[in-house]
Amino acid sequence: MLAKLEKRTGTTLPDFLLLMHDDLTSPEETAAWGPYLAELRKAGVFEGGSSIGKGDSVRKSGAVAPPAAIVGFVRITAPSLEAAKALVAGNPVYEAGGTVEIRLLDEG
Repeated sequence: MLAKLEKRTGTTLPDFLLLMHDDLTSPEETAAWGPYLAELRKAGVFEGGSSIGKGDSVRKSGAVAPPAAIVGFVRITAPSLEAAKALVAGNPVYEAGGTVEIRLLDEG
């Protein structure tokens, strides 16, 4: 169960992306998304998200690495990276043993 994060008046919390890697997928994981997202909404930290389809990487010149195996993202607000890490608990990919990458979105 996630604790409710309180936003102080005049304070904007940083945004983070939780990037789900395609290293583990199961039917149980798919069924667990509804309750996890509901908990993020209840805590007041959910800012959006989506699954991500296949794509490609391009570069003007030279070799390019293939696209990362990222299949979805969730955007959250949290006061710190440590607080964002705590919000991964209950994430279906994480709970199934898969990888969730956490990235701070710069304000600039």
